Amino acid sequence: MKKLVAYFSASGVTKQVAERLASAVEADLFEIAPAEPYTEKDLNWRNPLARCNKEKIGKKDVPIETKIDNMADYDVIYVGFPIWYYSAPNIIVTFLRSYDFAGKKIALFATSGGSDIGKTAEKIKPMLSPAVSISASKLFAPDASEDTLRRWADDVL
Repeated sequence: MKKLVAYFSASGVTKQVAERLASAVEADLFEIAPAEPYTEKDLNWRNPLARCNKEKIGKKDVPIETKIDNMADYDVIYVGFPIWYYSAPNIIVTFLRSYDFAGKKIALFATSGGSDIGKTAEKIKPMLSPAVSISASKLFAPDASEDTLRRWADDVL
């Protein structure tokens, strides 16, 4: 069973969790990077005119820098992101719309400075192809251990 950990990280926290998860489950690692990198100003959610706010409120797709050429090779895809506005950033929806996930297991994991993962899976499901089935979602602390991540990943399977 071939596994992939794909993640978006604005500050580096989700990246650290993604790297530990990939190591724990012996998965390939892919960064979901925006074609136009975010600046600190873009991420200032307190500013209503910041890019992150415009994207979320406008439900805009966020172009991704690179694609995965061999997505068909993967059976399980763990998708990680920081929680923005009690859900996944729009770039995650763009990523999940970009591939055919029929027959694959998709599990979401997130990090947050104060929010929980809540109904993230339920919120993004209507925006995705009917072929996308999300099997699990979980919020992790930034310092989640490889053992904690491995146990969760094993439960997803």
